[in-house]
Amino acid sequence: MSKEVPALPEVPTQHPFRLAWAVVDPIVWIVAIVAATWLRYDFTLTTAMLRGIAIVAGASAVIHTIVGFTVGPYRIGHLRGSFEEVIDLTKTVAITVAVVFVPVLIANPILVPKSVPVVAAALALTGMLGMRTVLRAYRMMVRRRQPGQRRIIVFGAGDGGRLLLRSIGRDRQATYQPVAILDDSNEKSRLSIEGVKVRGTREDLAAVATRTHADTLAIAVPSADSTLIRDLRRRAEDAGLDVLVLPSAKDMIGELSAADLRGVDLADLLGRRPIKLDRQVIEKTIRGRRILVTGAGGSIGSELCRQIAQFSPERLVLLDRDESALHAAQLSLAGNGLLESDDIVLADIRDPDALRAVFDAARPEVVFHAAALKHLPLLERYPIEAWKTNVLGTLNVLTAAAGVEVQTFVNISTDKAADPTCVLGYSKRLAERLTARFASHDSGTYVSVRFGNVLGSRGSVVPAFTAQIERGGPVTVTHPDVERYFMLIPEACQLTLQAAAIGVDGEVMVLDMGTPMKIVDVAKTLIAMSKRLDVEIVYTGLRPGEKMSEDLFSGREAARATAHPLVSAVEVPPIDPDSVYAAPVATGGAAMAWMRGHARTAAPGAPPAPRPPQPSRRDNG
Repeated sequence: MSKEVPALPEVPTQHPFRLAWAVVDPIVWIVAIVAATWLRYDFTLTTAMLRGIAIVAGASAVIHTIVGFTVGPYRIGHLRGSFEEVIDLTKTVAITVAVVFVPVLIANPILVPKSVPVVAAALALTGMLGMRTVLRAYRMMVRRRQPGQRRIIVFGAGDGGRLLLRSIGRDRQATYQPVAILDDSNEKSRLSIEGVKVRGTREDLAAVATRTHADTLAIAVPSADSTLIRDLRRRAEDAGLDVLVLPSAKDMIGELSAADLRGVDLADLLGRRPIKLDRQVIEKTIRGRRILVTGAGGSIGSELCRQIAQFSPERLVLLDRDESALHAAQLSLAGNGLLESDDIVLADIRDPDALRAVFDAARPEVVFHAAALKHLPLLERYPIEAWKTNVLGTLNVLTAAAGVEVQTFVNISTDKAADPTCVLGYSKRLAERLTARFASHDSGTYVSVRFGNVLGSRGSVVPAFTAQIERGGPVTVTHPDVERYFMLIPEACQLTLQAAAIGVDGEVMVLDMGTPMKIVDVAKTLIAMSKRLDVEIVYTGLRPGEKMSEDLFSGREAARATAHPLVSAVEVPPIDPDSVYAAPVATGGAAMAWMRGHARTAAPGAPPAPRPPQPSRRDNG
C-alpha cells in the first residue's frame, strides 16, 4: 500500500492585525526617546529640550517604519514571539538607531545628548518585545479557557515537546489545553515551557492526571521506541487517559502542528527500526539472474516479488496454485492482469512432475520458497495436509531446484519451527531439516529464513480482528497474556533478501523481530483506530498446540552472529529425503505422529544419507 504523502506546510498567513504594529512600534520609539532623555537629565525635562526631542523622536519613528516595511517585521507576517520576528525586529531597531545617531552626532546646536539614541534603542526593543510577549501570553490564556478543550499531559520536554506546546499555543481552534509536562530526565525537572511546568516522570502520570483533571496523554517524543510507547500506553489506560503520539522524525515533513497528533497504531507498538540493507550484496545475488518464487500470490510472496523486481533480475517467475492470487500479483508488478506471460505459472508444489517441467523451462538460478499452509487450527485438524504441502511439497521444490543446479535456495520458515508444539511447527521444522540436507549434498547454497507473524498478511490477526470489529465484535483473543513476534510485510521481505545474500549453506537465518507483542494489544489498538469503542474483547483459551510465547531458537540451538546486525544463524540437523518418502503416513494421526517424532529429534550419529537420485535431462525432457 502506498504511503500517503504528507501535505506541505502552510505558509504563515498574514495576521489581520499585523500592520497595527507599524503604528504601535513608532509610538514606542517616541516614548523611548523621551524616556532616555528624561533619564539622561536625572528625571528632568525642560521646554527647551522639547524641540530636539521631537525632531529625534519623529525621525526615529519614520525611519523605523520605513525600515520595518523594507527589511523588517512588517513586510511579512510572523508568528508572535517567533525567532524570525525577534531577529527582524532587532535588525530594524539596529538600523534605525544607526541612521538616527549620525545627525545627533553632528547637529549644532545639539538636539539631544549623544547617548540618548543608544539608550532609547534598548528601551524601544525591550518595549516592543515585551508588548508582543504580553499579547501572546494573553491570547494563550484566553484560548486555554475556551470550553470543549481536551486537557492533555505532554510526555517529553525535549524538542518535540517544545514544538508541540508552541503549536498548541498558537492554535486558533484551541483544540487542546496543556496542563502538565512529564519527562524522565532529572535535568528537565524544573523546566517550564510555554507556561506549562514539568511535574514529574512517567511514574507520576496517574497522580498528575488526577490532580489536573487531564483526559489525554500526548507522547511528544518522535524517537520513542516501542517499549516506551507500550509502557506509557499501559499507564495511560490505567489512569483513564486517551493516548496520542507525534509521528516519528522521519515521517514529519515541514513545520510541526497540533494536527500531527494521532492515535497509537500498530507500527508504533512494533517500533520497527529502519532497516539498512547491504544493497550491493543483494544486488550481486539477484541482478541479471533468473529468479523463481513459489507462493508468489501470497502476502509474503507478492511483496518479495515486488522487492526483487527493484534489483533488475533477468527473469522473475511467479509460481502459485491460486489463479486469483497470481492475477493480483501481476497487477501489482506489471500494472496489468492479462496472465499471458510465461513468467506467471499456475502449478501446485504437491505435483512433482509439474514442478520439474516448470524448473526445466525456467532454469532458475535463485529460488525463494514461500508456498506453505500456515493456519495453525486447521492444520491441527488436518495434519495430513501439512504433510503433503509443507513437507512433501518442500521436498518436491528442493528436488526440482537441485535438478537444475540452482545457485541459491531460500526456504521461508517460521518461529513455530523452534521447539515446535503444533503441526505447523513440526512441518516447517522438517522443511528446515530437508533444506539443510540438500545443502550438504548439492553445489548450490541452501538456507532457511525464520521469522514470526507478519502483520497484514492473509490470515494474520489484523485482517481477522478488523473483520470482527466491522461486524461490531466481539474480538476473540485466546489469552490475555499470549504474545507473539511481529514483523511488517516489507521488512520481513527485505531481511529475507538480506539473508539470501549472506546465508551460510545449510543454516537457518533467524531475523531480529524486536520484542514480542501481546495479541490483546493488537486488538485494543485496532479497536481504538476504528473509533468503535463499544467492541468487546472475549478470551477463548489457548488452542491445541498453541504456545503462550514463541521462541526464535530451540533449546538445542546455538545462535551465531552474521554479517548483518539484524540476522542471526543456527544450524539444524539434516534429514534424509528417503526417510520422508518412506514414512508410513496414511492418515492424519500417522502424519502428526511421524512429524512430531522427527521434528523434535535429529537421529544423532546417523551417517549422511546418499544424495537422492535426481532426474536426468532425458527424463526431464
